[in-house]
Amino acid sequence: MRYCVGLHSGGVKYADSAGGFSYEDSGKLLSVTSNRFIHWSTSGDMVQFVEQSLDTNLLNNAVRLHIPNCLLLPGGVSIQETLNNVIILIVTSQAVHRLVLPHPTHMYRSDLVTELQMQSIFTDIGKLNLNEPAHSYVLPFVQGTPATAPSTSAAWISHQGEAVFTLASPSGGITVVTLPAHDQDGTVSILELKQSSMMQRLAGWMPTAIRGDQSISDLAISLAVHQLEDDTFIFALCQDHKLRMWSFKHQMCLLVTDMLDYMPAGRGEVKASPAQAHKLRLFFSSSTGLCLAIYLAVPKGSQFCVLQLVASENNRYSLDHISTQFTTQETLVDFVLTASDIWAVWLDNDNQTVVKYISFEHSTAGMWNQVFVQPSPEEEVHVGEDQDPRIYKRGTERYSDLSWEELKKEVTVTVENELQGSVTEYEFCQEDYRLLQVEFWSKFYACCLQYQDVLSTPLALHISPATAMVCVLKKGFVSFLLPCFAVDHLYLSSDEYLFSEEETPIAEDSNLSRDVLQLIQCLRMVSESLPEDMAYEMDKALEDLLSPEKVSEKVLEGLLANDNENVIQDILNKLQDISNPTVAINTLLRELDLEADAETESRPTGQSLRVRISLSQLYGSSVAASLICQAVCQTAMTRTLLCRDLLILQQLYLRIGDNVSGAQLLQLQQDLIPRCSSLLCSYHLLKQMSLTLSSSVPLDILNADLQHLSVLELSDSTIPTSMLNPQTVVELFYQNVARKAIMSQIFSQQDVEGSQGMLHWPQMISSVLTLLCQFLWPSNPSFLFPECLMVNCQYAPLQEYARLVGPWCQVNVGSYRFVLGHCYLASGEGQKALQCFQEAAAEVDKEDFLMKLMGSDEEAVTATAPRLLYYNKVLRLLEDIGLPELVINLATLAISEAANDERSQAALWTRIFKHHLDLGHNSQAYEALTQNPDSSRQLDCLRQLVVVLCERAQLRDLVQFSFVDLHDEVVNIIESRARAVDLMTHNYYELLYAFHINRHNYRKAGTVMFEYGMRLGREVRTLRGLQKQVNCYLAALNCLRLVHPDYAWIVQPSSGAAYERPGTSPKRNYDGEFAANPVSQQIDILELKDLEKEYVLARSRLTLAQQDPPSAAIAGGASSQEMVALLVQTGLFDTALTLCQTFNLSLTPVFEGLTFKCIKLQYKGDQDQTEVWNWLAANQLPTVITTKESRSVKILKYSLQ
Repeated sequence: MRYCVGLHSGGVKYADSAGGFSYEDSGKLLSVTSNRFIHWSTSGDMVQFVEQSLDTNLLNNAVRLHIPNCLLLPGGVSIQETLNNVIILIVTSQAVHRLVLPHPTHMYRSDLVTELQMQSIFTDIGKLNLNEPAHSYVLPFVQGTPATAPSTSAAWISHQGEAVFTLASPSGGITVVTLPAHDQDGTVSILELKQSSMMQRLAGWMPTAIRGDQSISDLAISLAVHQLEDDTFIFALCQDHKLRMWSFKHQMCLLVTDMLDYMPAGRGEVKASPAQAHKLRLFFSSSTGLCLAIYLAVPKGSQFCVLQLVASENNRYSLDHISTQFTTQETLVDFVLTASDIWAVWLDNDNQTVVKYISFEHSTAGMWNQVFVQPSPEEEVHVGEDQDPRIYKRGTERYSDLSWEELKKEVTVTVENELQGSVTEYEFCQEDYRLLQVEFWSKFYACCLQYQDVLSTPLALHISPATAMVCVLKKGFVSFLLPCFAVDHLYLSSDEYLFSEEETPIAEDSNLSRDVLQLIQCLRMVSESLPEDMAYEMDKALEDLLSPEKVSEKVLEGLLANDNENVIQDILNKLQDISNPTVAINTLLRELDLEADAETESRPTGQSLRVRISLSQLYGSSVAASLICQAVCQTAMTRTLLCRDLLILQQLYLRIGDNVSGAQLLQLQQDLIPRCSSLLCSYHLLKQMSLTLSSSVPLDILNADLQHLSVLELSDSTIPTSMLNPQTVVELFYQNVARKAIMSQIFSQQDVEGSQGMLHWPQMISSVLTLLCQFLWPSNPSFLFPECLMVNCQYAPLQEYARLVGPWCQVNVGSYRFVLGHCYLASGEGQKALQCFQEAAAEVDKEDFLMKLMGSDEEAVTATAPRLLYYNKVLRLLEDIGLPELVINLATLAISEAANDERSQAALWTRIFKHHLDLGHNSQAYEALTQNPDSSRQLDCLRQLVVVLCERAQLRDLVQFSFVDLHDEVVNIIESRARAVDLMTHNYYELLYAFHINRHNYRKAGTVMFEYGMRLGREVRTLRGLQKQVNCYLAALNCLRLVHPDYAWIVQPSSGAAYERPGTSPKRNYDGEFAANPVSQQIDILELKDLEKEYVLARSRLTLAQQDPPSAAIAGGASSQEMVALLVQTGLFDTALTLCQTFNLSLTPVFEGLTFKCIKLQYKGDQDQTEVWNWLAANQLPTVITTKESRSVKILKYSLQ
């Protein structure tokens, strides 16, 4: 966004600056502006504003204003809030500007903002008309030369809503420009504050240097403003080292104080040179009144003076001296005064940022408190021979518009193109090419470091009055200051601070405190004496899962062997000063151990909807997640080093310890050293997880995996939410799971609405960090972190976590095996997964996570063994993923656990049967079926086996199975299927026939085929149906002929109930009416001759259908007499004669028909040639006759004979 006023700055230059603004209600939990602030930075003629929230992600929250040729003044940006608006005042070298934006409380329809993202106040800034005269004013007195450009400024909004700008001219004097309230009409006024304490309205401007009424020593180098109810004080710290206070209301200078009076020595030398870098800051509270802090920058010893403004009668004011604090730092960047402290940021001689603070009231020794700055990245990255030079690591800031994967791809292409462009040869050996890669990637890394170094230049400090949050505003980003835990504070403190410390919050007893401090000093000495290669060896040992105790012994031996400077002897001398070393070490270990005493889960306390919504958003933004998880990483790094040094020091005690008794040595060996080793591994694990990036998972894979996990019914596992990429797995855990649990625990016992829900940053963030570390701590019962990784498909980090925790952690052993098994499933390593699931089974009734897997159904839990419930869940998971072989293996194992539980055994055998059958393992499926103890399940499986094998046409397997005790059931199943399905598409009758034939039960086989034939004649009256019917009767005849004549008979299947389809109502017919009471039916016995008759009849029907296809439908149900008539009509006299002879019927109709045919042929001549020859050909003659007339007569004669 650009704004141009068409002026030029004439070569004037101002240093880059920055500042911050926190909303008045930013410390209230129930406010829309909770944890919300704005920070800005200026550079030349550009100013960038960023609104940030620690609770919600703000959209359109950054804007950059470019005001060509108008340089931003120091102190040239001021932000204030009114009831309805946020007003930004900007002072440049050429003009003043006002931006009126909506207040967040008026941007949303309700105080209950439930969205994860909210619009920033800068969303609609593009709609503002920056050229509107009511909101900008070009300074008429500035002529574009250094002599007339203002040197510093301050601005504020008056109680009447006017925008007031104060500017300090380089020639001395203070000019005040007032714009009318933004919602009122009015004119711009320009006023000048003079030494004469008069105020004059100016129509124009004449430089004071020309008028000569003020000296250059009056130049204000730092301005500050404080508003009272009816007046405004303007404080000016000038080049003559004097502080002047002007009354805006009374138009006069009320106070002049020479700041050199507060210098203990060297005043004359300082007074001779004009002040250049003095700074002035104000702080007001109702309890202390108005306090001023003045930084006096003098060559040999700068100092801070804290003064309190005291009012007396007759509008007279004076300053009471409260404190003077000296500093030896070189270049002060900025400082802030609070109610009790001075916070300051410097640049040291190495251009490194230094932040310190001091209590100006209670610091008797004048010792500044250290702020431990996050260490800079290593200048060189060691690339091993087996490593890819393209090592990617995420930075702390995320201003890129590209995703992490896109950024990596773009960087890789750029570096590889540079490498290819520099190559002149076409062929390289692999080693030479790798060296080139290392060289070019190292150059790129160096460029990144330079870029980050520039962006890390500090510009200002910002402290939120409402929350006490401290930020260092840098050129490219913001650094947040977090409170340091006591043990970390001691380990990181400088030696001079440790020597001055007399007591520590770690221990209440003074002797113990002294011992702990001595111990910490020894640890510092160990750390400083440890060479880089030994430190790397310790770190590598933790990564390779080697024993830290053994490696620390080896490192100690190396230190003793190379102790050329007697460092070990110095450490031993220092150890002599510790009166009770084991107690001091135990105290330190107890402080380092994050094992939670109480249950980490907290129950909701019935808070109101408004409170619950606010808690659901508290510290939920990407910014908050990033800085909290970076703090976890930094804490883990520090404590890893501390535990490492403590482990080496304890090994030194074991080796040489002179002032340690035998009992203490035993305690060291059996208790303290193993505990320290475990803590070292735990903090190393936290450090690795804090540095591990989460992988982006495609949405389809994520949905599929969530579908699989739904089988486990982990109902309280949070569904993944989208965040900015990249992020670490700890951030992922914090956002999705931990934050909700942490806030619930912190506020579970608080009356949030009654106490106004005040958010004190140091206290809140300490609690959040502690609880988050406890959730991550592997020795705590909580298993939320690995569970979160599993739910979010972070399988590679989860495998690494399980690998690192495996050898030494004795908590949640089974749970780790389970999630590791799930990782193996995701990577397609089924057998490894099965092994892990089996190993986890031993812990199912001991660990919360595995007990949660078994479900909450109390009846099921009490009725079934825990392991069986666990196995059922895993089996369902494996089934859902589609791994039948693993299901079979695990179910087989589970059967051994269900020795006394027939119900579970039946379910498992059913599962095994199903998957064997699905895989085509017919024999194994049959074996599983026979093992099933539940007869109803066994029958279901048997029915399924029959149906599936029939559908697959694997009838040989089905027929050859023995079915020892299930023979009748198999027959019944096949019979019921045969009678229930379509005859022409399924061959269940033929299967049943083969089944009986295979068992030499020929009469049963004949019965089956006879029934099949009967149904075909009744239901399938087609040519094909008649053909199958003839074959069925022929097969039935063959079966009975194989039986002894005395047993060659069958029971004729009834035409009623036997053919009713399964599932029909026994009480009602097809019309729904009550059926008649069944009557007893006579049983008909069919012998061989009866079957032969049925065969002849069926054969005659087939012959008729073959001669005259349309007659097949009629012939299918015709009796023997009817068939004779049909056959004669069609001309099949031979077949008709055979049928009459078989059924003892009269031959008269046959001869009558044949005679009629003969007569008809004699008179009809050559008509219907085709039809005549067809019926003549269908009758058999012993000789060949050439004419149809003679042939018909011959047939008649032959038949009569």
